[in-house]
Amino acid sequence: MFGKISSWWSPTPAVDDKPYNPSDPKMNPLNPKGLKPCCACPETKSKRDDCFLRYDPSDAEGKCKEELANHIACMRSLGFKV
Repeated sequence: MFGKISSWWSPTPAVDDKPYNPSDPKMNPLNPKGLKPCCACPETKSKRDDCFLRYDPSDAEGKCKEELANHIACMRSLGFKV
């Protein structure tokens, strides 16, 4: 009931219980445009998808490592937890 109340005697301020939202520019300065994960990094996403569609599912994981790593790096650079 009193979890969000801070007092003069408490050394820590009240904590906001909002979950982290990487699409919110106020919470994530790495993503100032507020891109959602589905719309972020379209270049690396399309290269990753093309690679996975080109190969058999059993071979794709090994042959598309570079494309997948590039897409993950791009997403993380925008503050998404991948």
